[in-house]
Amino acid sequence: MFLAREAEGARYANPHPSMKITPALFESDFSVFAWPEPSVQRLREFCLAALSRTIAQLNGYAEPKLKEIQIHSHTWFHVTRRGGYFGLHNHPMASWSGVYCVGAGGAGSHPDSGALHFANPLGVANMFADPANVHLRAPYALKGRTYQLQPGQLVLFPSWVMHEVLPFDGDGERVTVAFNCWFSAADAAPSP
Repeated sequence: MFLAREAEGARYANPHPSMKITPALFESDFSVFAWPEPSVQRLREFCLAALSRTIAQLNGYAEPKLKEIQIHSHTWFHVTRRGGYFGLHNHPMASWSGVYCVGAGGAGSHPDSGALHFANPLGVANMFADPANVHLRAPYALKGRTYQLQPGQLVLFPSWVMHEVLPFDGDGERVTVAFNCWFSAADAAPSP
């Protein structure tokens, strides 16, 4: 379905991308979770339920508290082919983001081909590296975290975390669905 929508071009393409999009990357508009297809609605329910559980656990919320919070989202898909990537960025108008892998594409020659990479959020963490700190284990490591997504995998993260998709050098298409969420009291109007 995503490849068919990509083939329709302008009808589903993001008309105002916030970053330069390479020719090997297609980015849709932000309406994916509003599509009526049952498969998309199941994906929406899966992603937002996982996010709700994460928020509840990290904030210490009980089930009744979650019913008082309304989720708002922008959702889009990417189709990435050989040479495609998406540069380092964050999502400043949201509190939580996620990436769901629909298809990983063919294996590339580089182990990080098409990987989702999160930069270390401590901007000066690597200002001095020597044998005493260059091999620290998480969570103290100086380097970021890289995920080679597999179909069906969902990664959730705070929207302020800088991240990028490394150049894809495999065959076929890497297809992902991404979303940004922000929240309000259930009886409040959403912010833009």
